[in-house]
Amino acid sequence: MPNDFKCPYCSHTAELNDSTYLKVKSSFELPYHGYNPPKDSEVTLGIFKCPHCHEYSINVQGTGPKVITDIVHVKPISLAKQFPDYIPKAIRQDYEEAYSIVNLSPKASATLSRRCLQGMIRDFWEIKPSTLFKEIDQLEHKIPVMQWKVLDGIRKVGNIGAHMEKDINVIVDIDPGEAEKLLKVIEKLMNDWYVERHETELLYGDIIAISDEKAKAKKE
Repeated sequence: MPNDFKCPYCSHTAELNDSTYLKVKSSFELPYHGYNPPKDSEVTLGIFKCPHCHEYSINVQGTGPKVITDIVHVKPISLAKQFPDYIPKAIRQDYEEAYSIVNLSPKASATLSRRCLQGMIRDFWEIKPSTLFKEIDQLEHKIPVMQWKVLDGIRKVGNIGAHMEKDINVIVDIDPGEAEKLLKVIEKLMNDWYVERHETELLYGDIIAISDEKAKAKKE
């Protein structure tokens, strides 16, 4: 367990202590009598209270030998960031849905990340719909080389979830950590493309307004 946590609602980082974190362990076989190994029905409930916005975050994790040990987010249902409305709703929905299933189905999450990327390329770069391979190819000389390689990487990993292998006996898995890294790249792209453009337009607009105001004052 880390020593602090980042609130998914306000992004405030707080120290874990008695006033911000409560851990409750429960099992059908409780109460315990002395030390016993984890039970099949045992789960750990973690409740975080943000001292900044006072919102609660709730996680559940199985700890028994026959239960899923991945953390499940109950409130909120995922750790997806809340992006502004000027990013198209369809893109934000795919991103949020991909985050909500990142532990339950990493392959499906990766497929949604791929779909989210395709939506951003078509919208932000105004590239006409084709195949994602061709759409990424059109960006080769418009974006940094490393970013272009990453986009193609998301496409390839997303294809694992979207398409069955030619040999159905070949299984290529994607683990939750890998699927979450794809989402981190999607978050960075939304910031680098949409948020940065919006903030730049606001800043430039302010400067132009100041310039117009000063020019008007000179005339007066």
